[in-house]
Amino acid sequence: MAELATIARPYAEALFQAARADLSGTERWLDALAQVSSEPALQAVADSPQFEAAQVFDLIQGVLPQPLPAAGANFLRAVLDNGRLAALPEIAEQFRAQKNALAGVFDATVQSAFPIDAAALADLSSVLEKRFGRKLQLSVTLDPELIGGVRVVVGDEVLDTSVRASLEHMKRALSA
Repeated sequence: MAELATIARPYAEALFQAARADLSGTERWLDALAQVSSEPALQAVADSPQFEAAQVFDLIQGVLPQPLPAAGANFLRAVLDNGRLAALPEIAEQFRAQKNALAGVFDATVQSAFPIDAAALADLSSVLEKRFGRKLQLSVTLDPELIGGVRVVVGDEVLDTSVRASLEHMKRALSA
């Protein structure tokens, strides 16, 4: 959603600039906030006029696995005061992208029909890093509709070696 990305960008940039001393620590608590804020029940509470921002803040603090540091608490208060709780997952994603870009690492999503063990993932990672010409941080999602093979998404680049893609290609070639 472009609107959510537009809303999240200034928050992510400001947080990135303020947290340069501890980007990894900030990423940890920001990811926890993003995960909690994506819950529909919490969104309903936050959007309800019956609850004030301070009450939602206390609720979020209560469900987090670890208490927020002072910077995290201040950031959460600013997000809640401005009614931007729904943007937290996108803020976290944009923050991570900035952190990774600083380190020269890019996020890559590997979609596979079957689970990939650690050794195979390491091999795949080295092949993909050579193919894309950059350091990649892989995350794996399962998609049984691929039938076999993998589909890799790095930014706006897609490498689809799945059986489903091969069958679609053959279908187009035969029907042309």
